[in-house]
Amino acid sequence: MAKDFTKRSEDYSKWYNELVLRADMAENSDVRGCMVIKPYGYAIWETMQATLDKMFKDTGHVNAYFPLFIPKSFLSKEASHIEGFAKECAVVTHYRLINSPDGKGVIVDPDAKLEEELIVRPTSETIIWNTYRGWIQSYRDLPLLINQWANVVRWEMRTRLFLRTAEFLWQEGHTAHVTAKEAVIETEKMLNVYADFAENWLAMPVVKGIKTANERFAGALETYCIEAMMQDGKALQAGTSHFLGQNFAKAFDVKFSTKEGVQEYVWATSWGVSTRLIGALIMTHSDDNGLVLPPKLAPTQVVIVPIYKTEEQLQAISEKALAIKKQLEAKGIRVKFDDRDNQSPGWKFSEYEFKGVPLRIAIGPRDMENGTVELARRDTLTKSFHKQEELENLVPSLLEEIQQSLFDKALKLREDNTHKVDTFEEFKTLLEKGSFLLAHWDGTPETEDKIKDETKATIRCIPLDNALEDGVCIYSGKPSKQRVLFARAY
Repeated sequence: MAKDFTKRSEDYSKWYNELVLRADMAENSDVRGCMVIKPYGYAIWETMQATLDKMFKDTGHVNAYFPLFIPKSFLSKEASHIEGFAKECAVVTHYRLINSPDGKGVIVDPDAKLEEELIVRPTSETIIWNTYRGWIQSYRDLPLLINQWANVVRWEMRTRLFLRTAEFLWQEGHTAHVTAKEAVIETEKMLNVYADFAENWLAMPVVKGIKTANERFAGALETYCIEAMMQDGKALQAGTSHFLGQNFAKAFDVKFSTKEGVQEYVWATSWGVSTRLIGALIMTHSDDNGLVLPPKLAPTQVVIVPIYKTEEQLQAISEKALAIKKQLEAKGIRVKFDDRDNQSPGWKFSEYEFKGVPLRIAIGPRDMENGTVELARRDTLTKSFHKQEELENLVPSLLEEIQQSLFDKALKLREDNTHKVDTFEEFKTLLEKGSFLLAHWDGTPETEDKIKDETKATIRCIPLDNALEDGVCIYSGKPSKQRVLFARAY
């Protein structure tokens, strides 16, 4: 499967697109900018979804579902929100089709125009806060901790599978609180949930930080984010958590009665991650031989491939393979036994290597005689022989080792390509090599915009672990109190 496969060093973008298609994860649909997520790609999303869903519920959240369509007037109620999303909105104007007079297909019925246009949700703050007005009357109704799994539509002009599509899948949390302090605690808590998931499941190290005013979510008072470095040195925003203040509560008149009987507006948060995490997973770990998956998210963690010449050999190997499979599945490991007779073992080895299966077990007639198996690791592409009776304990240990190894490798890449810079010339030079750059900035949107215009680099975040440090802005020369994280980004 890796034959004629573009190398990362040749064309990183082409490598990524080819990998998604050849690994059978997704494909472009006939609907402009939209994708079909194929079973292998969707299996990864299902594991992500199940894991995150448990993490949300463990922190007290419950799931609900809200309408796909949002009345246009709702988006007008929070000025900065509509300004942020207006250019990306898909709009429903009619509700019926009729046969074309010329008999060629159907047309929109001009008499079926909606009284008020409906927006296909780009995000759900407005429809949800309009709903919350009827759910919240008293402090006893708070906190309200709701999450929804949904699809959203943002009319992107330039699309790329998983990373940026007109329609994508995500989750969005929307919570309401008595005080600003409680809402900020919630915002930070969910940021930490995302960071935990990214690092311990995706094996992807992240920088936690706060967005600048220019990069803040439309309608938020503060946006927290996690940023990850891809193998080409670019940043990818992997999750955001927003402190919305009382903006949406005031826009939709969501008040509660305090213990003292006073009417006050609630304090709000929203937070979300999407199927772009699959793109992050691919670009963090995969190589010139195809997909590399961290074991925790791999649809198949171990594949067993029989090597045989006769039906008798296959029968004997199958019995042993199925026994090993049962043994490993009892340990909670996802195992596949591939006894297809229409492909050779070598073809199967190539397929599973390209699709990133973490461990491959091969069993042949000689292995049956010796009581051994050949074990191949996808992350290192190394092979070793082991006794069959060792597998029950060895395989779980190796999967943990692979998970940690992938994280360590990604962390080293980031550390090796993160630099402190003090001049704009040094900034521009290192940026071309693909880097995270920690530099002083004078805090003004004007300087931020000028740096972006000249270099295509943005301030990814103000890292939360930043220490105060006197310096001067690399662009304007004005005083600065701390460094911020710059990078080019997806």
